[in-house]
Amino acid sequence: MNRTIRTLRLSGFLSSAFIFSLNLTSCSRDNPFDLKWTEAKPDTALIYSLSRPELNLPSGFDLVDRTTVVIEEPDVTGSWDFVLDSRDGELVFLPPAVFGIESEAKMIRLPGLAFDEVLEAPSDTSFYSSDQAVPVETGSVYVVQTHRGRNKFGSLCVFYGKLQPLEIKSANGTVTFMFDRNELCGELHLVPKD
Repeated sequence: MNRTIRTLRLSGFLSSAFIFSLNLTSCSRDNPFDLKWTEAKPDTALIYSLSRPELNLPSGFDLVDRTTVVIEEPDVTGSWDFVLDSRDGELVFLPPAVFGIESEAKMIRLPGLAFDEVLEAPSDTSFYSSDQAVPVETGSVYVVQTHRGRNKFGSLCVFYGKLQPLEIKSANGTVTFMFDRNELCGELHLVPKD
């Protein structure tokens, strides 16, 4: 009789374990650690060249927080990914390392592509520019590896995003661009996965 009870208990335990494991796999879409970027939020921004004589114009951009940055403010060192400036009469993007600021921010220009055509950030970041001027062109998409920022769980990491200039006014020293970024740490996909 004891043997029968043990067998029933063991089979009941195994059945419960099997059902529990089925519940875990069937609910994996609700697993808070199974992170997916599900919604694209392309937006636009306008930044001004550092070469303009006016003060307090937003000339930098922080892709982590999706916001323009006034570089003259003393507390923004390192909390931006690129600034707009003029070099030899042409507008250029400058990552923080150009100014000697230590940052993970860097970018790569992908000429001849449309915003929607760039689906993934290049994985070999040695091709990205971190300490050189990157020419601004309407016919190019720029992929950015951001400075370190916090994800929604508070962990520090870099993110990847993309932007495309929509309007360049060299005489005024302004660029309007469309941008988006992946919300997941270090994830190279630049469009949400299905």
